[in-house]
Amino acid sequence: MTKKALLICRPEGILQPRSEKCAVFGKNFMPARGVSRIKSKQSVANTAARLVDLLNNKGIKIFARIDQRAEAQHVGLALRPTELIIFGDPKTGTPLMDAYPSLALDLPLKALIYEDTTGDVWLCFNSPEYLAERHGLTTIPFEAVVKLLEAAAG
Repeated sequence: MTKKALLICRPEGILQPRSEKCAVFGKNFMPARGVSRIKSKQSVANTAARLVDLLNNKGIKIFARIDQRAEAQHVGLALRPTELIIFGDPKTGTPLMDAYPSLALDLPLKALIYEDTTGDVWLCFNSPEYLAERHGLTTIPFEAVVKLLEAAAG
């Protein structure tokens, strides 16, 4: 089995990583630290719509749905299909933010859905493990949300 090259993609060019922990896999990069990625079988718009429906059915509030491609077009720029959904449940998040105030930096939760240069669609989010580590939580939060994200991509 051959090992794939690990690259760090930055505006100034592609760099060789110092460690695998900060590396980006492949040419269609996403920050690896704390970001989970699920390949979707649907288009960006359909994946976003499925996620919104699933969240609404669970009573989870949609704070915003941002079509970043449309916003780019408004200023004369091109961007592959990209949507950001900001969502959460204040009944769940508020006690957590009260106990761990820095968690408010990452709440409400966000899901990024984008099409890469090969036409594959990805649904990305901060992993619950990362959020627990980043903010010193004693338990892993939002694991049930991951199931909804997986369902939206399926």
